[in-house]
Amino acid sequence: MQLTAHHLTKRYGEHLALNGACFDTPADVRSVVLLGPSGSGKSTLLRVLGSLLLPESGGLSIDGNPLSTDEAAALQQRRGNGFVFQGFNLFPHLTALENVALPLRVVHGCSDDEARQRAIEVLERFGMGPHREKRPAEMSGGQQQRVALARAIASKPKLLLLDEPTSALDPMMTQEVLDLIRELAEAGQQIVLSTHEISFAKKVADWVVFLDHGKVIESSPAKEFFEHPRSDLAQQFLEALTRYR
Repeated sequence: MQLTAHHLTKRYGEHLALNGACFDTPADVRSVVLLGPSGSGKSTLLRVLGSLLLPESGGLSIDGNPLSTDEAAALQQRRGNGFVFQGFNLFPHLTALENVALPLRVVHGCSDDEARQRAIEVLERFGMGPHREKRPAEMSGGQQQRVALARAIASKPKLLLLDEPTSALDPMMTQEVLDLIRELAEAGQQIVLSTHEISFAKKVADWVVFLDHGKVIESSPAKEFFEHPRSDLAQQFLEALTRYR
């Protein structure tokens, strides 16, 4: 998975969320972790990578294929990705099974039987088979996030994008979900995620992109970044996150 960004900019009103962000990863990278302080632009970059947001300027390519800034083309690009955000974003009136099956029918054109069978398969894979008829309110936070992950990979996406996927979970549930994400990465799923779970990032990341105020401060192999960060800001960031762990 080769990601290349050239001078990406994205504004929210007067706020410049991405300010000329540039980075490049090698083609053999499987998992990229976005790190940086709150408000650094990680979530915005993740959404631009997934074609959920279109940048004002600059270019972005995945495996040498430039992402289009045309709305219709962006919609098609979006369908090839899987997303999991900080909130679980499950439909509260639908069961776990229906939450996974619905996008397969509506977005990806599967028949009812195909969607149901695929939903059952991924829920079983994530240990949620016994809970497939439960609605979100009847599940724990960790179970809901497992369903969100199942929904994200049910369509067999080329790229899985995860935005702080454990921020709403307690430590026990966090560990369960991180174990599941690590299994996906080890199985070859291409992943880009933002997280503050440094110990997890060290285990799962091939490459790290470190941002601050919408700019890429460092882009380097994960081992190099965690052992020898080049910038003072990255050093301070890592020290702060590991001080009481």
